[in-house]
Parts: sequence; structure tokens; C-alpha cells
Amino acid sequence: MKNLLKVIFLFSLVVGLVLLLGFIVWNILDRTNGSLVSSGEKREYLLYVPESYDPTSTQNVPLVINIHGFSQWPANQANVSQWNQLADEEGFIVVYPSGLGFPKRWRVTRTAEDPTAVDIELQYFRDLMDKLSTEYAIDPERIYVNGLSNGGGMSLRLACSLSDRVAAIGGVAGTYLVDLDECPGGVPGIFFHGQADKIVPYEGGPSGLFPVEFPNIPTFIKDYAQLNGCDANETVFLDKDHVRGVRYEGCDPGADVVFYTISDGGHTWPGGKPLPERITGKTTQEINATRLMWEFFLEQTEKR
Repeated sequence: MKNLLKVIFLFSLVVGLVLLLGFIVWNILDRTNGSLVSSGEKREYLLYVPESYDPTSTQNVPLVINIHGFSQWPANQANVSQWNQLADEEGFIVVYPSGLGFPKRWRVTRTAEDPTAVDIELQYFRDLMDKLSTEYAIDPERIYVNGLSNGGGMSLRLACSLSDRVAAIGGVAGTYLVDLDECPGGVPGIFFHGQADKIVPYEGGPSGLFPVEFPNIPTFIKDYAQLNGCDANETVFLDKDHVRGVRYEGCDPGADVVFYTISDGGHTWPGGKPLPERITGKTTQEINATRLMWEFFLEQTEKR
């Protein structure tokens, strides 16, 4: 009996140590350096300010909001997207907001079970923009939002619900579940999606991981373009190797829509750090989504 109790004690000790180690490792990985209280909840974020930023300058700088996907976290998304490197080169500020729950996620659609969830998320982004704008010289006309997967879906939600504050959006492998009837239009968008994406299928419908009715991606992009005053015609400006890029014509000024299809691309960030290929598929290096987004954002701002 004593030996059995000793075994149980040792087993419990080992389990406890493993859980403690896991907690410590998770907190190291899920590092953040900023927080605020929004809708009564503590919300966190990871902020990157380039060394070139001069707080005494009268020149306002752009703010890029890069949103992680389902089960990701801010530091992971920073590593995947590599926005910090570009921020050093171009002199803008980047923030990586943190979703809620475990695994972390963004609530982009209203449900009967949680009817206020979307409003809580939207208030968090308003509060985040307000806080950073009081602490840094942020240009309110150059706040750009982009994200991966569930973060791409949140970017669309912000374009629809905070169109007065978002200058442009970018989506990579996005879960675009927002009803476009809720969107006023006018926010330019650049989108990337892999035809080999098994998590958010290019052709739409449910996937093996999520029993959700995802939209057909080319159809969604076309609908978003029409929302921005574009006509149905599209111009192919890139068709090389595994990447095809199209731009919609006749859009409202400063409200262009661009779409990149990666024929062998998975649920990944083009040109970024690869995610586990066994789960997400191939990460193409033929194009760089981060740099293409930045060029697109600047181009749209100049057109207004």
C-alpha cells in the first residue's frame, strides 16, 4: 500500500511539474508588452516601435495592425509575417493584438449564444487605436489592418464596422464569414489565398478541421470589389510559376481590390516564416505578402 501511495505521489508530482513547465513555456512564447482595459476585460498586445521613431518629430507615422489567426498568438504572428523588419526599413509602428480564449481566437460573427461578442472585439480595436494614438504620433489617415486566417476575417470585420478608421486591409488565407451586406464599402483590400489550402478551402465549404460554410474565395473577392464600386472586369498583372495576381478595374478612387492566388500554397503567409507544413501546407517564397501589402497600402492612400 505504501509503495502504491508513493507511485501515485510521484506520478502526481511529475504531472504537476509538466503542467508548470508548460505554463512557463507558454508564457515565454506568448509574450506581450502592452495592455489596456476594454469592455471591462484586460486585453493585451505586442507593440513594435522602430528605432527610427522620433517622438519629438511633427511627422505622423503609419500604424500597421497585424492580427494573428486561430490558435496563434502575437509573437508567433510577428515571426510569421515579418512586419518588424519592414517597419525598421520604412519607419512605421506595428502592433499585434491578442485574441481571447484558449486557443486564442477572434469573434467576428454574431451568434445567439454570444450576441455582444463582436461589439466587444470592435471596442477593443477602437480602444487600442485610441491608446496608441495618444502615446505615439499616429497618422489617423494611415491605419492599416491585416491578418492571417481568423485574423484575416477580423480584418474584414474592421473594414466593415470601422471603415471610418481603417485606411486599407489585407487578408491571407482569411476566414471571411462577415455578411458583406453589413459593409458600407470603400476600404481598399489586398488578398492572398492558396488553392492547396485544406483549412480554409479556396473553393469554399467546410474543411476537415472546421465544419463551417466558408465562402468561395474568388466569388467573395469579386463581391468585395463590387462593394468598392469596381466593375466585374479584372486585369491579370502577374501570371508566373505558381502565382496569379489580378486587379479589379473601375473601383472608387483609393478603393482598389487586388487578389493573389497561389496554386500550390497552403494555409500560410506568402514570403513569411513557414508554419508546420504537415498541418498548414506549403509556404511559397515566390512573393512576399507583407511587402506587397505595404506597397498597396501606400498606393491607395496616395490615390485619395
